[in-house]
Amino acid sequence: MQKVIDSHFHIWRRDDQPWLVGPMVPRIFGAYEPIRRDYPIEEFLADQQGSGVEKGVYVQTNWAREDFEREVAFVSEIAARTGWPHAIVGYADMTADDVRPQLDRLITYPLLRGVRMQLHWHETPAFRFAPSADQVIDPKVRANVGRLKDYGLSFDLQLFPGQMKDGLQLVAENPQTNFILTHCGMLVSADPATVEAWKEGLQTLASAPNLYAKLSGLGTFVRRNDPELISLIYDTAIEVLGTKRLMFGSNFPIEKLWTSHANLIAAHLAAASKHGSEAEADIFWNTAERVYRPADQVR
Repeated sequence: MQKVIDSHFHIWRRDDQPWLVGPMVPRIFGAYEPIRRDYPIEEFLADQQGSGVEKGVYVQTNWAREDFEREVAFVSEIAARTGWPHAIVGYADMTADDVRPQLDRLITYPLLRGVRMQLHWHETPAFRFAPSADQVIDPKVRANVGRLKDYGLSFDLQLFPGQMKDGLQLVAENPQTNFILTHCGMLVSADPATVEAWKEGLQTLASAPNLYAKLSGLGTFVRRNDPELISLIYDTAIEVLGTKRLMFGSNFPIEKLWTSHANLIAAHLAAASKHGSEAEADIFWNTAERVYRPADQVR
């Protein structure tokens, strides 16, 4: 079994998750009744048992904005108790006048490696998160992302293909910061025109050497574990970015809505194995280890 770093998973408590309480609201991944509950680290570890996962990176789950530090503190306490996760991507509000007071608080947590603020916008209202397609190049966002280099933090960049030209501007003007494209640019369907637009978007971003991508959330829009689609995404992403800029992420428990961790990782391993053992090592371990860094390589 290939050893694996899961570069994108979530855990949560329901009382700290505004989107898990109150009325059901539309989500990009569809109905989510089965995960409107606690998803503790113990359940995640049970879900991925036997999958070869040896390390994991927690990615923020949109707590209330004012609770950005509470989220990182919560996950840090779990890590101290269980040894999981091994790195944290927290939240910081990149639309603030100056994000540095937030970063000053977050940087005190040793496992913090980066931040994410979701900037994706799509013509389909249910797929939107940002208020506009061009928020990625909002002057405040650009100024605040430019401050990450002073903290040694990466930025998890979540965009749709139509935003990737603007995304390139943000990535290219910050060459000292690593950007990790969430869900590999979020391909919404396998029809040829959509695939071509997504590939062109990847090619646009690929011109920036500090751009990486996560092979995560690949079932988000089809809402199933689709080995054929996963293989298509792997083949294209490897062609455009090369394996040294790609990493696997489970996106659990979201993908748990339609598949098991064992079946998910089997489909990902099958897609990578066609490209050889070096590709497998890069995608399932080396890239995430290099980008999210062991503790002895941080600050």
